[in-house]
Amino acid sequence: MEPVPPGQGPSVPDEGPAETTVALEGEDGCIARARRLTGDFLTRVPGRHGLAVSARAMDLSQLVVSELVTNAFRYASAPVVLQLRVVGAAVEIVVRDGDPVLPVPRTPDPTRIGRHGLEIVRAVADDFDVAREPVGKRIVVRLGLSE
Repeated sequence: MEPVPPGQGPSVPDEGPAETTVALEGEDGCIARARRLTGDFLTRVPGRHGLAVSARAMDLSQLVVSELVTNAFRYASAPVVLQLRVVGAAVEIVVRDGDPVLPVPRTPDPTRIGRHGLEIVRAVADDFDVAREPVGKRIVVRLGLSE
C-alpha cells in the first residue's frame, strides 16, 4: 500500500486553536471590530472543528459581545480583553476589564430608556457567570452553537 501524498487524503477538521483573544483599547470602531472578530471566529468553526453554527448563535454571539464590550468601556478603563472559545458545542464569550465592581442586574423596567444590556445578555445566555479577578473582573457567557 502506497502512502497518500499530503493534501490528498480524506478531509478532516483542523484541530487548531478553538479560541481567539484580543485586547481592545477603546479606539473608535473597537466595538464593531469586536463584533466582526466574533463573526469571523464563528464562521471558521464548522471547517476547523466540524461543528455547525446556527444563524441564531451567530447573531446572539455578536449581540452579547457588543453589549459586554460596550458596558466594559462605559464602566471601566481600557484595555478590555475579549476571548472567544469553543467549548463542547458552545461558544464561550469572556470579557475582562480592570474595574472590580461586579455588574448588578436591574429590575426589568419597560419605561427605562437604555441600560438593558445585562438583562438582554442574561436572557439569551445558556450560562452566565461574573467573578472578580486579581485585577478587575471577568464575565463569562456561554451560548449553544446550534438551534
